[in-house]
Amino acid sequence: MITAFISLRILDLLDIFLVALLLYKVYMAIKGTVAFNIFMGIFIFYITWIIIKGLNMELMGNIMGQVMAAGVLALIVVFQQEIRKLFLLLGTHYNLNKGLSIDNLFSKESNGINIDTVREIVTACERMSRSKTGALIVLTNKAELNEYIETGEKLNALISVSLLETLFFKNTPLHDGGVIIQGDLIKAARCILPVSNKRLKNVQLGLRHRAALGMSMATDAQVIIVSEETGRISYAFNGKLKENINPIELTRLIEEVYAQ
Repeated sequence: MITAFISLRILDLLDIFLVALLLYKVYMAIKGTVAFNIFMGIFIFYITWIIIKGLNMELMGNIMGQVMAAGVLALIVVFQQEIRKLFLLLGTHYNLNKGLSIDNLFSKESNGINIDTVREIVTACERMSRSKTGALIVLTNKAELNEYIETGEKLNALISVSLLETLFFKNTPLHDGGVIIQGDLIKAARCILPVSNKRLKNVQLGLRHRAALGMSMATDAQVIIVSEETGRISYAFNGKLKENINPIELTRLIEEVYAQ
């Protein structure tokens, strides 16, 4: 009996590894959010249920079992944003649709943006920083952001320093919301972005920074923020926010993501 208990197959080790990897990915997706506390509560409830089943407490075990069975639907509702992000990451890392498309078979263009375009964006951010013009710029990565583009005014205009400055000038009708850039085009302006409820270290950061962080958590996009109050440039990617960066560092961060 002891020998049978301690014997492990390669598939058993693989099973343990996959479960550990799944738990780690879930932890990274919800770390720092309100959903983390909910997840810990569910995890404790599940462990308690396992212990009660092991002690053969049938009545309590059946009640908790019914709760666990109905809890799947509750999990989908509570962790809707986190589940969406998980499937988005899987889809963008293993996206066969783009690789097998007719357009890509005959296209020589890369999925990112060229160096000149990056320079135009960084220069515009530097100038808006000096004038303390608030800005929120989203750079698409592998995932298309059509659902967010649809919330704004479609432009499909070539990127230029002057155009970006004009869009975010406070007296223009398009200065609120975010500008979404795809390739070398400004796809849309005044777009509505998801706002993060994650606790920020700097309590002085406002809605613009929370929207940038929320967008970087919900998608694989890069988001640039120029503060209207301080003129400081910040950068959000993969649920992390870097504050008060200079144009050289901003250029490096953008190019590193597109080089992957």
